[in-house]
Parts: sequence; C-alpha cells; structure tokens
Amino acid sequence: MNFAAQFFYANFVNDGTSPQETRRTFNDSEEYDPFWQSSEQRRGSTRPDCSFHSGPCLKDGHISNGRVGRRSTLICPERLKDFGAEEYLNGDVKVFETKVAESPEIQLKSTAKPAAKRGAESKTTTKPYSRLSKQYGVEIYLKKEHLHYTGSVKERGVLHLLSSLQQDQQRKGVIVATDCNFSMAVAHHAVEMRIPVSVIMPAHSSPSRLRMYRDYGAVVISYGSTPRDSVNHARHLASENGYLCLEEDDSAVYLAGLGTVGLEIYEQVSKLDAVIVPAGGHCGLLAATAAAIKHLNPRISVIGAEPEEFPLLMQSLKTDSPIKDLYCNPDKKLYRDLAEHSLGTLTFQLAKKMVDKVISVRESDALVAMLRLQEYEHSSLDTEGALGLAAILTGQLPELKGKRVAIVLSSANMDLDLVLQCVQRALVLDDRVGRFTVQLGDMAKLLDILARDDVRLLDVCHRRYSDKSDLFKAQVECVVETCDKTQNCQLRRTLSDRFPTLRWLDC
Repeated sequence: MNFAAQFFYANFVNDGTSPQETRRTFNDSEEYDPFWQSSEQRRGSTRPDCSFHSGPCLKDGHISNGRVGRRSTLICPERLKDFGAEEYLNGDVKVFETKVAESPEIQLKSTAKPAAKRGAESKTTTKPYSRLSKQYGVEIYLKKEHLHYTGSVKERGVLHLLSSLQQDQQRKGVIVATDCNFSMAVAHHAVEMRIPVSVIMPAHSSPSRLRMYRDYGAVVISYGSTPRDSVNHARHLASENGYLCLEEDDSAVYLAGLGTVGLEIYEQVSKLDAVIVPAGGHCGLLAATAAAIKHLNPRISVIGAEPEEFPLLMQSLKTDSPIKDLYCNPDKKLYRDLAEHSLGTLTFQLAKKMVDKVISVRESDALVAMLRLQEYEHSSLDTEGALGLAAILTGQLPELKGKRVAIVLSSANMDLDLVLQCVQRALVLDDRVGRFTVQLGDMAKLLDILARDDVRLLDVCHRRYSDKSDLFKAQVECVVETCDKTQNCQLRRTLSDRFPTLRWLDC
C-alpha cells in the first residue's frame, strides 16, 4: 500500500476497520450513512426521515443521496401491468406491455449496471447519465451534493468533525464565525446532535441569512463590520467560555468526511474514466475526493476546476508551495465561499500528489453552466457548484470526449435576487437575449413577426417624440429572447430584411 493509501485510511478512518470492511458495512447496514457516522450517534436526532441515509442509487442522470423509502407502493405490483408503459416517439404514443419482475424497492435500489434480460417484453426506458451528455459528447454523471439540507457538500466533513469531538467538548458547545457553507453546516448538525452552537456574523449580514441560522436552532450574534471582526470575536468568546471555535481547515478528520464523496462515486458509477471537482480557496473537497478515488483506482483522472479570477491552487502548484494570500479581487457575491479561505499545507500536498489536472474557468462560462443545469437538470446551483460542468463546456478537456465522467455539484447557496441576475446575464452570454432599435410606423407588423417565430418580447420602449425618427414613425427599442443561437441568427436575418433602419445594440 503506497503512502497515499496509508494516509487516507490511517488518518481518515478512525474505527480501525479495513477499507473492505468499511465499504461492506456501508452497503450492508440497515441505515447507510455517507458521512461515516454510526446509527447510534443519530439515534436521538430529530431530523426527518428524508435525511441522507442511503445506499448507492443511480437514477435519472444523477447520483442520488436520498434514502430508499420502505413504504409499499400504493398500487399492487400485480396491477401495474394494467397501466402499461408509454414511449413517446415524435409526438406519437406507442403502448406496449411490461412485466413486473421485482418489487419496487428492489428496482429503486438497482445501480447503473445493465439489468439481465428477463424476456423479450422487458425494455429499458431510462438512461443513467445526464441529458447534458448528448450536448457535449461526454457521458456525464452528476453527483448532486447541493441536495444536502444546507445546500452544500461541506455537511459531510462537518458531521464527521462534530462526531469525533469528545463528549465533554460536545457538552460545552462550539462556535463559528462568518456566513458561509461551513458555518451553515455546523449550525445545522450541531443542533441535530444536541451540541450548543453559536454563530458570530457581521452586522451587515442580510436578515434572511440571519433568519436561516436561527431556524437551524443556533444562537446568532451580530458583531463587527467585517468577517475578520467576527472571527476575532468568536475566538475571544471561545477562550473565555470554553467553547471550541471551529474554522474550516485541512485537518484529517474534516477531509475524511469530504472524502466520502469519492468513495460513493466509485461505488455508484462503474468503469469511470474521470472525476471533475470544484476547487478554489480551501480546496478540501478536491484533495479528499482525489485521495479516495486514487486509492481505489489510480487510473481514474481527477480534475480540479477553479475560477479564473481566483486561481489559488494553480498558482500554488507553480510555486510548489501553498499561497496564503493571492493578490486578486474576485467577486465575493459570486465566489464568497472560495475567496474567504486560504489553502492549507495538508490539502496542498494531497492535491499535488493526487490531482491530475487543474483548469481555470471564466466567470461567463460558470454562468452559462448554471443556466444549463437549470434547464436540463432543474437544479439551481451557485457559481461554485457549477464549476465542474463549466470545465466541460469551455472546451479545455477534449481528452474526455466519449469518456464516462462524474461531475460533483458542490453547493447551491445563492440569494434569489443574485440567481435572477446570473440567469439573465447567462442568457445574454448564450446569445439568446438581444436588444435592438428600429423606426416603425406600425408596431403590429413587428409583433406579428415575433409571434410567428415564437420569440419572447421581454421589454419594449416606444418613443414617438424622438428627433431620430421620421414624422410618422416612432423609435422603438426592444429586448427579445430566443430559444437558442440558431433562432437568434434567423431572427436577425428576418428583421434586417424587413426593417432597413434596424440596429442591434449591446446588452
């Protein structure tokens, strides 16, 4: 066993079991916990049954974290054949008979492996990979970690970290500072484990975020005008009252929880070629996932994707040492969690040994990736969570064409007003929203063309008293949305032929 394997299992597993025994326990236990937490530790939890106790399950293009329910179906399996199955081909409906060979629970637990033939009548109607696969020529599997209760993969590391605390420390309580995914995970799981928890936040934090922490059950204290003020005050309170001040670092315990992502991906997707993981700031998720994947199969490529505005890991690899402060100013509204933390020494060493490639992603590509996930997967991600898919659509990974690739969707914590702005900007970047001005004598002609081509009119400004328009015409400025780039080009040609005064503007 090499150094990486020894380190991963010597430092990331604290119960003394072997890797094979650990994975067998996960698969055979009645309540599988992806965070490596025993069922005894959760016995007193008030968390609803929809929590993330699950066995591996691959369904509808994403790797599921949800628990398979034990309730029987509302329809008797013998009666399911009365309903038949429908296959939609070019708008026509073709009905064929199906045969129920297993109970619904067994069918839900099936993985991506192809089922054995049970007869000529059985057909496979679902595809295990994402619908985005056809668009980019890559067999994409999405690990939807943003579906955790707090919307972030960091719940895994936090739960393992809190579970490893001594009982006397759990009774005294913990304290965290600033508003980030790590703090939200600590607030939620500490309350679930009946550990007293306090959160120190800057005074300018939004009321909605404060209300979220209070809903988790944490004690929220507003202090200072900057995140640094909140951190210093949290450390002061911890030293005076015996609290444990938790800050996101690169401890082996915390990385062990994050590393369960790699274990689950390996077990849930067979014949995997590559894994793409968001990186930036702390980079713990990338390093821990790479350590797990490389131990199980060194031939699987692990690729990190970080924002072009904050290439902390790439610069650290160039200098061969972790950079604590990168002199750049990324947009903290878009990359709040990435820019708040520095790269740790242990995380850097793991990333240096285990990660095969790191690429930078432009902000525009991250926004378009958010739009793609919204449309194809009905998932509202933030820019950090969409970095993995953005690495595909940038075209920087041609070697993955036709390969089987898992992408980690790490987080989805973004304010609704900012999500709306990102989607609107992504539509412009994707050449689907355009703005033009034209002189018109009859507005109905323009509206008729837009309606016939199924183009949405988002905004219109009608100026009849304009010195740029003719006597019997009005200056009209319109913002329109098309379905795709092809329709956008067709609309431009149509309008230019019909209206000589038309002029397209920058959005």
